[in-house]
Amino acid sequence: MSRLTHEQIFQHIQNGLIASCQPVDDGPMDRPEIVAAMAQASIIGGAAGLRIEGVENLKATRPTVNVPIIGIIKRDLPDSPVRITPFLNDIEELANAGADIIAVDGTLRPRPVDLESAVKKIHELGCLAMADCSNLEEGLYCQKLGFDIVGSTMSGYTGGAVPEEPDYQLVKDLKAAGCRVMAEGRYNTPELAKTAIEIGADFVTVGSALTRLEHIVGWFADAVKSAK
Repeated sequence: MSRLTHEQIFQHIQNGLIASCQPVDDGPMDRPEIVAAMAQASIIGGAAGLRIEGVENLKATRPTVNVPIIGIIKRDLPDSPVRITPFLNDIEELANAGADIIAVDGTLRPRPVDLESAVKKIHELGCLAMADCSNLEEGLYCQKLGFDIVGSTMSGYTGGAVPEEPDYQLVKDLKAAGCRVMAEGRYNTPELAKTAIEIGADFVTVGSALTRLEHIVGWFADAVKSAK
């Protein structure tokens, strides 16, 4: 598939659902061909775009779909809490594998590569840049650096107990500041995803509730057990 123009990408995903096809790590569904099948099924269901982790998963998925793909690589580093696309080489590999948008951790935590270098590399490779942020300060900083999309992805995941509700206020504040906003993080029902768009998000990403079968079954199994 020839790469979409940036305008075409935004036209395609505006006010749309992004399906994050990330199976549980090392689980039975954590295989490139299954991720590609998840992606195709998500599009049949109405997803406007995809979020795919890992170069091999992206390579397996890209030839099978014609919607915009957000590419990421997750790493566990010994000297940094940053996990999402931490290295410039990761950005190059994702671009070469066919990502339209490349997302990086946009938090202001110790990191191997500064955010200025990351966004510059993404743009040099012809891709759109997305920053996965945890608060308004980070989002505004990434906006100033030139990131095309700012996500609420990391809100609630940088320390302490993870909230149950999505961070609606962050989405509202980012939008009020003029950001192009991806609502992401705990939008795990159709109603919550709808709310994200209603409060100003340009697009909303849903992951576990769509593609992590172990989690979904666990929610139902726990509910059934609690009825005894």
